[in-house]
Amino acid sequence: MNKNTQRWAAALVIAALVVIGAFAWYSQRRTSRFIQSTTPTLFFHGGGSSYHAEEHMVNAAKKAGVTKTVLRADVSKSGQVTLHGTMQRHAINPIVEVNYQNNRQLDFQKHEWAGNVVRALQQRYGIKKVNMVGHSLGNISIIYYELQNGRNPRMPQLQKQVDIAGHFAGLNFAGLPAAIRQPQGLKLAKDGKPNKMNATYREMTKVRQAYPQGQVAVLNIVGDTGHGTDGTVPNVSSLSLKYLVASRAKSYQVKVFHGQNAQHSKLHSNPAVDRALIKFLWEK
Repeated sequence: MNKNTQRWAAALVIAALVVIGAFAWYSQRRTSRFIQSTTPTLFFHGGGSSYHAEEHMVNAAKKAGVTKTVLRADVSKSGQVTLHGTMQRHAINPIVEVNYQNNRQLDFQKHEWAGNVVRALQQRYGIKKVNMVGHSLGNISIIYYELQNGRNPRMPQLQKQVDIAGHFAGLNFAGLPAAIRQPQGLKLAKDGKPNKMNATYREMTKVRQAYPQGQVAVLNIVGDTGHGTDGTVPNVSSLSLKYLVASRAKSYQVKVFHGQNAQHSKLHSNPAVDRALIKFLWEK
């Protein structure tokens, strides 16, 4: 090998080492932004929807380097849970996409099926903690999980909760049962308490005693396309979450998004919402 060839070979080796080192530095820097936790985060979709509505947010987390592990939990119309995919022991920041076959369940107490999903994960993987993200009707699953299990030491305990476009105090659509319809003239006190409550919200106020004291960090994401609504849910209904959880939460914060992508069904595919989720749930 002549000297010129040796020089080229040495230069190529050095260049390769630089590239490898830069990639390793970038990968480490990317990962170091995030907590390295084995706590799974469950995503609950809205009414009339499926786990596909969760995929934009989940893929954003994967692309950012939060996790490599995504499972799906199919919930049958009778509440039976089938897990798809595998979560290795010590998997970092795993995500579970919950998929309800009965995706228009208006009997809110049936949303205790969220507990069935958590039990299935507990039995298979021995999880002890969970984070939860809900969109629209999926938020009710989170509330009912806490109603049933918030103070049950045998069940995995909620650590972080993200509520997107929640209709806690009800909806304004004509023809809805009175139990879930938003009362006319609804207003909120400073602590978020509605001046009027439908039967479902009144039932959910029991979570004020079941919610663990100082344990759960809560992010309430609200869309406002104008006139105090996301086009489907009045903001006043979404903001009534404060009365249910804020007095006992570890922290409670509200982020309001504006513009076209703040519309109810677009919030779960809004890149700004993705960034807020990632920062709240996983950034150090």
